[in-house]
Amino acid sequence: MDNVGVGRLIPLGIQHVLAFYAGAVLVPLIVGPAIGLHSAQVGYLISLDLFTCGIATLIQVVGTNFIGIKLPVMLGCTFTAVAPMMLIGKIDGITAIYGSIIVSGLVVMVLAQFMGTLVRLFPAVVRGSVVTIIGLSLLPVALNNAGGGLGAPGYGNPQNLGLALLTLVLVILINRFFKGTLQALAVLISIIAGTIIGWLMGLTNFSAVTGASWFRLVTPFHFGPPKFDLSAILTMTLVGIVSMIESTGVYFALGEIVNRQITSADIRRGLRAEGLAAILGAVMNSFPYTTFSQNVGLVALTKVKTRNVIVTAGVVLVILGFFPKVAGFTLSIPTSVLGGAMVAMFGMVVASGIRMLKQVDFSENKNLLLVAIALGTGVGVSVVPQLFAHLSSDASMFLEDGIVVGSIVAVVTNLLFNGLDVKRDDEQQMAELAVGPGGI
Repeated sequence: MDNVGVGRLIPLGIQHVLAFYAGAVLVPLIVGPAIGLHSAQVGYLISLDLFTCGIATLIQVVGTNFIGIKLPVMLGCTFTAVAPMMLIGKIDGITAIYGSIIVSGLVVMVLAQFMGTLVRLFPAVVRGSVVTIIGLSLLPVALNNAGGGLGAPGYGNPQNLGLALLTLVLVILINRFFKGTLQALAVLISIIAGTIIGWLMGLTNFSAVTGASWFRLVTPFHFGPPKFDLSAILTMTLVGIVSMIESTGVYFALGEIVNRQITSADIRRGLRAEGLAAILGAVMNSFPYTTFSQNVGLVALTKVKTRNVIVTAGVVLVILGFFPKVAGFTLSIPTSVLGGAMVAMFGMVVASGIRMLKQVDFSENKNLLLVAIALGTGVGVSVVPQLFAHLSSDASMFLEDGIVVGSIVAVVTNLLFNGLDVKRDDEQQMAELAVGPGGI
C-alpha cells in the first residue's frame, strides 16, 4: 500500500466516511420502522450497520490471497436490497431477513467462480429491468416519508412537505453549482441542513441523543437466530446476483482510476469478499454488503489512490458503531427530511436501471417486449399484491414479491428470445456501471 502521512490519512478517511454515511444509515432508518422496530431498536440497528460496514470494508480492502480485491473500495448496503428486506420483514419477521442473507451470501461466494455464465443470464436488458423494478417499488416509501411518515400525526401537512421539498432542492442545487467533494457530499449536507431547519420549525426531536448511552458493545444475533424461508432466500439471492454484476463493473472502473489491470482472479476474490460480508452482516443482524460506488467517484475526485485511506475509513466506521449517541443523532433527522433525500436517492435507483437499459437495442421488438412484460408484472404485482390472496400461503408469499416475479419473468423471457447468446459488447458494459444504485 502507498504511504500517506497521518496528517492527511485521517481527514481523507473521514471524508470517505462522510461521503458514505448518508447512503449507509438511510437503510436502517427505512427498513427498521417499516418492519416494526421501535426507536431504540432502530438506533441499535444503525450501530450494528456502521460497525459491520467497517469490518466488511476492511475484509475487502486488506484481503488475502483467497478473498478481497485489495482496491480502495468501501462496502455498504445497496438500495436494491431495501425493498426486498422490507417485504420479507413484514411477512416473515426480521430473522427471516437474516436467514435469507446468509444463504444469498453463500451463493454469491460460490457463483463468484462462474461469473462468465452468470453475466450471460443477466445481460443489460435483464439487469436494467430488475433494477428499475426495485427503484419504482421504493419511491412510495420516499413519498410517504416526505409527508412525515404514513399514519403519523401531521402526515402531509405543509410543514412536512415544505421541509422535504427544501431538502430535495438543496440536493439539486449542490449538484448544480458545486463540484468535487461538496458535490459528493450533497445528500449528507442537505440532510444536515434540513435537520437544522426542522429544529428551528420544531420538527426535530433530539431525545434519541440525550437518551442514548455513550458506549455499547455490538453483539451477534441481537434480534434472534436466523429463520430460513425459501421465498425470502430466492428474493435476496436475486438481489445478490444483481449486486455481483454491478460490483464487477465498479471493479473495472476503479481499476482504470488506480491504473491496475483487473483480472478474473481479482473479480473472484472481490465477489467472495462481498459474499462473506453478506454472511457477516446477517450474523451481526445488519445487512448484506456490496461495493459503494460513490466512494469510487471520491477516489477519482481526490486523486488519492492508496488503500490506507480506506483502511482508516473502515476503522472509523467500526469505532462509530460502539457509540450509540452517533445513532441517536441519526434518529433525530425529521422523517420528512429523509423523505426528500430518498426521492433523489431512490430516483437514482430507477435512473440506474434506465441507464442500463440505454445499452439495449430497442429496435428489436423482442427487447422492447421483454422490458414491457418484466416491468408490467414486477411493478403490477408490487402495486396489487392482493391479486393472489386466494392461493395457498406459500404460493401467494412467492407471487406477491414483485421483484422476484419481475426478475424471473425477465430471465426466462430473455432465455426464450435470446438464449445464452449475449453480444460481446454487452459483457463489456459491466465496466460502465461505475455509478449504480448504491450512490448519487
